[in-house]
Amino acid sequence: MTEGRGYDVPELPEVETVRQGLAQWVIGRRIASVEVRHPRAVRRHVPGGVHFADVLAGRTVLDVRRRGKYLWLPLDSGDAVIGHLGMSGQLLLQPPGTPDETHLRVRFRFADDGPELRFVDQRTFGGLSVSEGGADLPAEIAHIARDPMDPEFSDAAFVAALRRRRTEVKRALLDQTLISGVGNIYADEALWRAGLHGTRPTDALTGPAAQRLLGHVRDVLAEAIKEGGTSFDALYVNVNGESGYFDRELNVYGREGEPCRRCGAPVRREAFMNRSSYSCPRCQPRPRGSLRG
Repeated sequence: MTEGRGYDVPELPEVETVRQGLAQWVIGRRIASVEVRHPRAVRRHVPGGVHFADVLAGRTVLDVRRRGKYLWLPLDSGDAVIGHLGMSGQLLLQPPGTPDETHLRVRFRFADDGPELRFVDQRTFGGLSVSEGGADLPAEIAHIARDPMDPEFSDAAFVAALRRRRTEVKRALLDQTLISGVGNIYADEALWRAGLHGTRPTDALTGPAAQRLLGHVRDVLAEAIKEGGTSFDALYVNVNGESGYFDRELNVYGREGEPCRRCGAPVRREAFMNRSSYSCPRCQPRPRGSLRG
């Protein structure tokens, strides 16, 4: 695994792929029981695992929604189950009686005796919780900005806010209070498409340049969703346990030393916030004054 990759999934396309899969299987089903097999999986549910299980028993799932990298399942009680996959979380649908996964943390059984919903998490950085009265939008994630795939996302407001920031453009793209769902992989891919280095100052971007960058962000996210997201290992899979295939379409991320698909220059890797950034030295020149490299 390339250095830095372990911190970079799942992002919006992976979480949206899981949301779509869950929507096909759990909407309208009544939860019969919940088994919490590891307390860390529900650590964000302050009353604890027993309360988590008790408050969900008998409730019906009305929908499956997403805000950025978070999922939530509105319930007929007016509450919601919030889910975050962390670095290795998986939400899987399995027929009853299927052998337990090694890292199974939470199991949902349904009244119809159909497929179980299982939360599997090797590294236990993800987790589930119940948001009281959070069916419309859980208060715990209300601070997260809309993402560019959201019909109510405002391009004009984003461009104006981006240009007001005094930071680097890649840092801005990763700021979930400005635009949600974009992580290291898709930020690098969008910046390559836009011909911008990640250290470009946001307040130096023109309005048209910021709008073009947003268009590239939206395009790369849409293309990745179509391919089921990006999988570098078995830690990210959809609800059927299948990997995504967008890694085949990546232009710079994880391709250090390989030729840029636009100009042929070797792709470079640079340290970035305990991770790595990938870019083309010719297509994405560092801005003047940059201290990197």
